[in-house]
Formats: sequence, structure tokens, C-alpha cells
Amino acid sequence: MTDSVPPAVFWCLAAVTVALAAVLVRMLLAGSVRRHRIAALESAVEARDTTLRDLVEARLPLYEARQTPPPAPRHPVLEGTSFALSLHLVEERFAGTVSRAQTRADQSAKSALKGAMRALQGLANEQQLSISEMQERHDHPEVLHDLLQIDHTNAQFGRRAQAIAVLCGSWPGRQRAASPLLDVARGATSRIRDYRRVRVHAQMEIAVVSRAVEPVVLAVAELLDNAARHSQPNTFVEVSIQPAHNGACVVIDDAGVGMDEQEVAHAVRLLDGQSGVDVNRLGDPPQFGFAVVGVLAERYGFRVSVDTRSPYGGVRAVVFLPGALLTSVEPEAPVAYRQSAEPPAAPPRHRAPAAPAAPRDTPEGTDVIGSTPAGLPKRRRREPAAGTAAAAAPQQGAAVPEQPAPGTEPGTTRSVHETASRMGAFARGTRSGRAAAEQDGEGIGQQ
Repeated sequence: MTDSVPPAVFWCLAAVTVALAAVLVRMLLAGSVRRHRIAALESAVEARDTTLRDLVEARLPLYEARQTPPPAPRHPVLEGTSFALSLHLVEERFAGTVSRAQTRADQSAKSALKGAMRALQGLANEQQLSISEMQERHDHPEVLHDLLQIDHTNAQFGRRAQAIAVLCGSWPGRQRAASPLLDVARGATSRIRDYRRVRVHAQMEIAVVSRAVEPVVLAVAELLDNAARHSQPNTFVEVSIQPAHNGACVVIDDAGVGMDEQEVAHAVRLLDGQSGVDVNRLGDPPQFGFAVVGVLAERYGFRVSVDTRSPYGGVRAVVFLPGALLTSVEPEAPVAYRQSAEPPAAPPRHRAPAAPAAPRDTPEGTDVIGSTPAGLPKRRRREPAAGTAAAAAPQQGAAVPEQPAPGTEPGTTRSVHETASRMGAFARGTRSGRAAAEQDGEGIGQQ
């Protein structure tokens, strides 16, 4: 039977078999290539999906929160592709748009707040003048007692408006003469509600230069207010003034609840003052204290830290003033009064004798008369003119009883009622003296 098959047919069958085998091998190779290509395409699609998801869910929200995202992960599959370039352009445009929108919103909010705070500061100053005039007219202890309370409340209102205005770009608005650091700390104490709980101790005699007095008073007042608000009402806030290398420190210790690591990190960012403060992200209700202190510290060149725990369990805030902000002020010489036939001039307002008010405003300034052994400039206050004596009296925070001297018991603090009684007696004596002087003048004119 085999011999009957022609050789031509045999070779034809062999050729067909070889062709079919070649086609089969080619199909297998093509299938393998297609499988590899499909796997590569699936990997590319997965990389695109992963990159796009990371952009939308992780990176873009960081731009909204004003945080810098880490470098974008690189996928070898997408490296150099038009898709990767398009994603990069989308991210850059989104970041720029968010930054411009946030800047406009922050500027609009600050402009609105600045205008409102200027108006409130003007009203607070007008109210302060009215309170001062009422304190000069009335001598009844009960009336003076109420006026002192209103005066102190108005001082806190003015401080809050002043702090928010500074945060929005304004200046403190007051120019003071160089003042002892102890007076600066007491002036800050007089601007908070719980001033009776603050105890100030001084270990050095040094003064703050004129341009930095009001900013330091405002910054220390914000820190004292924060310490008093976050501690029990039966505890004290201890303030000590200590020398430091190339400067001095105001150390504030409270016995409050303290801060956790996240709160400390947030406070450090605000107190650093290097990055801009977005008033829209200060909480609800907004917490302006640390933000205001950070702006003042960065603008005037001192440093504030709150990352240390107080020995009383709360927070220790340290205000470091470099030597460039410190000086030495000579005590004022006593003024000798001469007898005169003319009626005596009206004495300056003493709404609260020896009160822990902020350092006095003086239009005259100071004179440099030498230097201290440490190299600090030594200054002497210029004697104010008689016509400006009333203007040189403290205007804010004067309605506060006297702070106890270091080492004395808190119970020896003069009460508000006693202060009001003394002020009433002083006002009555002043009016009696003026009336007697006017009667003597009329009698001389009639003769």
C-alpha cells in the first residue's frame, strides 16, 4: 500500500505539515508578544490610575492646606510620557490658583478686620477720655469704684482691638519713652482680666528701648492672658525677669493644663513669625494670641518660645529680648516746687496710685548720657513740660490696684474700694485748693 502512494503526494503532505508547524509557531510567538504588550498596557493604565488618585486625594489637598507636598513618586512606565507632563502642569496650575485665591481671601479678611479694629480703637480712646473726665469730676468712692472697673474693662477692649489690628498689618500706634522692664511687665499685667493672679518678680534692673516698649507690653499681655485663661482661677501666674547672654528674658509660668505635641508644634509655627498668618485658619472662634505675638516678635527682633513645660505643670513662655532692645534709664530727679502767688496747676491724673500700669507715654523721649559696663547705652528721661504733665499720665490699665512687690504676700494688695476712697479724697482736696485759690484771686482783684 505504501508503495502505491506516489512520492509527489508524500512530499506535498510533508510540506503542508511543515507549513502548518511554522504557522503554529508564529501564532504562538505573536500571542506571547501580545500578552506582554497587554501586560505593559495594563501596568501603564494602573500607574496612571495610581498617580492620578495620589494627585487628587493626597497632593492637591495639601496645597489647599498651604502645605508643601513631598516630591511626586516616579513610575518608570510613565517617565517621559505626555501623560506625566500633563499631570505636572495640572498640579502647578492648581497650586498657583489656590495660592492666589488664598492670598486674596487673606488680604480681604485682613483689610476688613483692620478697618473694623481702627474704628473700635477710636471708640475705645474716646471712651477712655470720657472715663478719665468722670474720674476727675466725681469723688464718691462708690462711683470711683465703678469707674475703675469700667476703666479696666475698656483697657482690655483696647488691647484686643490693638492686637487684631497689629495682626492685620497695623503698627501698635503708641510711642513710649524707654522704660524699665519691670514696668513693662506690670503694664502688660494691667491689661488682662485676671491681673490679680499675676505675680511679677524682677532679678535685674534693665530698660527697654523706646521703639520696643509698646510691642513688648502687648506681646507679654497676650501671653499672660493666655496663661491666665488656661489655668485654674485659684492658681497664680508667675512672671520673672532674668538676665541672659546678650539680653534679658521675661519668663511666664502657669499651672494650667499644658499643651500636647500637636498644639506645641502649631504654637511654634505661629510664634516663629516667618510664614504668613492666614486669619481664616485661626480656629472658630479664632485664637489670635500666639499669631499676634509671632508678628510682633518677627517685626521688632525678639524671640518667644512655649515649648518648655512649667515647673507648676502648665506651660512656660519665655520672651527673649536681645541687647539691641535693651538700655539703661537714669531715675528722674525730684521736682522742686516753689511758692507762687498764682494758683497751682492741675496735677496729673492719678486714677489708681501706684497701679501696675504700662509705662507712661512721654512726648519728650530720653537722652543718652553714657554706657553701662555691659556696653548698653545709658539714658536719662527728659523732664516733661508742665503743660504735658497730664498727657504723660497712663491712659490704659490705670484702673488696676497696685501689684505687690516681689516677696510680699498677695493679701497686702490694695483693694479697689480703698483705691477709690483715696482717689475721692484726692479729688476733693484738689477742688478745695482750686476754689480757695480762685477766691484769693478774686479778693486781690477787688482790692
